Amino acid sequence: MFLLWNVVVFGQNTLTDWKTFESNFVKDFQRLYISELRISYINNLELIQSRRNVEKQEKVLLQYQKALQAIDSTALNKTEKLDYALAAYEINLNLERVRLEKKWLDIKPRRVPEEGLQKVPMGKEWYVYFLKRWVDAEVTPDAIFQFGLSEINRAKKAIKAIQEASGLDSIAYQTYINDTRFFYTDVASIQQGFENYKKAILPNLIGYFPKVHQLPDVTIEEGKNEDYGRVPAYYNEFEKTFYYNFFDKPFNRRQVAWIYMHEAIPGHHYQIQFEAQLEKTPIQQLFSYNGYREGWAAYVEELIYEFGPETTKYDALGKWEWDIIRSVRVAMDVGLNYYDWSDEKALEFWQQHIQGKDAIAQREINRMKQWPAQVITYKYGANQILQWKAALEATLPNGKEFPWLAFHTKILQNGALPFSVLDAEVFGN
Repeated sequence: MFLLWNVVVFGQNTLTDWKTFESNFVKDFQRLYISELRISYINNLELIQSRRNVEKQEKVLLQYQKALQAIDSTALNKTEKLDYALAAYEINLNLERVRLEKKWLDIKPRRVPEEGLQKVPMGKEWYVYFLKRWVDAEVTPDAIFQFGLSEINRAKKAIKAIQEASGLDSIAYQTYINDTRFFYTDVASIQQGFENYKKAILPNLIGYFPKVHQLPDVTIEEGKNEDYGRVPAYYNEFEKTFYYNFFDKPFNRRQVAWIYMHEAIPGHHYQIQFEAQLEKTPIQQLFSYNGYREGWAAYVEELIYEFGPETTKYDALGKWEWDIIRSVRVAMDVGLNYYDWSDEKALEFWQQHIQGKDAIAQREINRMKQWPAQVITYKYGANQILQWKAALEATLPNGKEFPWLAFHTKILQNGALPFSVLDAEVFGN
């Protein structure tokens, strides 16, 4: 059921007062029943509503866009400015969605093709939208592709540096890192490895991440759901538990450090539990962004040397072994969903940069075709935070310690936000 409540409201009040705008916007946005973004493009397209409802959404959104433009944002306080930017972000992005949905309804096929966006009418247009919705409204496919290439080079350099530091030639090095000492073959050993890391890392984080020792504890368990078998691990926020997968045997011990940091503390578990205790404004409560959450979790992996207990170069190698997969996926995602790459071309691209993991490549190709743009969130978000860190470091006097606690507090204190909003409103860029 959809009613245009604000047709009357707008006739009586221009909503130039922020409090009036905020109150009405929150109520009316909720009443539009806009579907949440699903991970599968098929689900997103199947959930498109009737033309009548889409047009009603458009009318309300345009009214609020006009009202927002009439508000003097310079007169707002810091919290209100953040809400103003967030409302503008969502209005603009939803109007883009509405434009696509109206066009889609004119050509809608009887069945949404399941083979990937290449086979879907308006596939490229949908990819551009999904990219903005998953990653950030300011990104473009071409820029993301180039970003992927640069991250591949970054990962390769890091991996090469670890090899050179080992003092071994390439053949001896490959033999060494594939030795049985680096692999677990049973669940009990994997579980103990994670539990030991959990116990050792927490003291290192206190004073550098806000409230890190005051939030609910995290539970670690073996994953049993094969539907999630395409990822090394995953976090369930309702159970406060992260699950590691042992479907691909044996289990690389070098994964313990980065998986724990990503999924548990200071990654997903920590960030989500921190966000749960925030007092959010009504507008902030309306929206959440998985791109932020994945970006944060990937960012903290970069801190393995700063905060990881007894970190060796091979712990860091585990992070980079998965990082190059993520980096290759960034470019491949654009290639498959926007540049019309065949599966064969995507596999060739993978093999240029990653050897001996073709089974993972096939799995990831299928994932990217079904979940377009989602895999990009990790690398993009981590890079945004690293850029902020580098910019802040450049302003510090020589010898001054980096203000980890203040930096992390700024990123975390408003919960999950689009990175362009967080950048402009919190960091003033």
